[in-house]
Amino acid sequence: MTPDLPKNRAHPLEGIEREDIQITDIKVTLLSYRLKPEEQWADGDENVVIWKTTTVLIEIFTDVGIVGIGGSSRYKGPEKMKEYVEKVIKPILIGKNPFDVEFLSGGLTGHGGRGAWAGVDIALWDIIGKAKGLPVYKLLATDVEPETRLRVYASGGEFSWRRDSPFDGPESLIEKAVRHKENGYTAFKFRMGGGFRKLGIQLGDYIPYLYKIREAVGPDFDLIQEANCRWSLEQCLEICPVLEELNFLWFEEPTNKRGDEAIDNYLKIKEALPTVMISGGESRINRYDLMEWVDRGAYDIVQHACDDAGMTEAWYMARMAHTRGKYFCAHNWQGGLVTIANAHLMAAVPNRFLLESNMTPNPFKEGLFKERLAVENGYLDIPDKPGLGVEMREGLAEEYPYIPGPWNLPDPGMPK
Repeated sequence: MTPDLPKNRAHPLEGIEREDIQITDIKVTLLSYRLKPEEQWADGDENVVIWKTTTVLIEIFTDVGIVGIGGSSRYKGPEKMKEYVEKVIKPILIGKNPFDVEFLSGGLTGHGGRGAWAGVDIALWDIIGKAKGLPVYKLLATDVEPETRLRVYASGGEFSWRRDSPFDGPESLIEKAVRHKENGYTAFKFRMGGGFRKLGIQLGDYIPYLYKIREAVGPDFDLIQEANCRWSLEQCLEICPVLEELNFLWFEEPTNKRGDEAIDNYLKIKEALPTVMISGGESRINRYDLMEWVDRGAYDIVQHACDDAGMTEAWYMARMAHTRGKYFCAHNWQGGLVTIANAHLMAAVPNRFLLESNMTPNPFKEGLFKERLAVENGYLDIPDKPGLGVEMREGLAEEYPYIPGPWNLPDPGMPK
């Protein structure tokens, strides 16, 4: 029987009766997909080619037959995380009760192998939801009505400025923006292309395409500029008036976010953008790493996510941002395991805004589960089932065997 949740809880598990459950085992499965030549893409201004994609699946088994699933960021190192789970996390968790999630895994994630804690934390919440017969979003929605139909923005726009490149060129931004609009999306985020550093591309080369995109999609379609921290402060201030003129929705991670002057630089950019918002924080793993940025007003939108921070800490970070009047848009550049966790969190917090959807080729985006999890007409509907509400397909490890090594390789056509 599904319990009635107390109103206005201070914490997701406040008033939730514990179940007598013990963890019996933890398993990490690494899945890879080699992109076909026509699916490969050039990554921003890093001058590399993305040739494969990988997902990290963490399963936690219990003595009552409930299995929890979760995903960690592949950027932390899949092999390191698998080893860390075996050597460190498994000995800690065997015999423990998943309802102690806050003490077992909350806020423990980090770089390298420690990144596995994020997926473990998600899997523990999946177990708790299944044990109580409740979707995770209902547990996390402590004082707000959940929103299970989330507006999603198309995120992509990767291209190369190299004229002889086999990859998309800058004109593809216009084509993609129009296609995403035709497919029901109401917002598109794109990058500035590879070549600003090594090919000598200037903002004067790039800005005309912004006008062309706005003209192609019309005034009511939201446009978002991603910079991946790769522009200088001077370049950011140069493009700010254009973003204002073209009514962009937000400017994402415009310049370097590390160093003593980072926050001050973001505040200077913010001052140059009266209406366009600034977003960031996608790699921040706890509220202490995020705190000064929101306290000083450097971000209008925070973009941490469950695969980096874990669901417990990501909930605290979103709630902290809410108390400072900031929106929450989860960074969501991986597969379906991460999408479903981020979707549950966003559904449950009062400062939810838009959910990201990676538009680069990736079979793990929609093909991991028995029932297809997909964006339809620009919206994602969260399953109203216990836990995360999804079940993994059988035979994934055989279908997508892990491919060791980095997912990017140097673009051979770029200057040395």
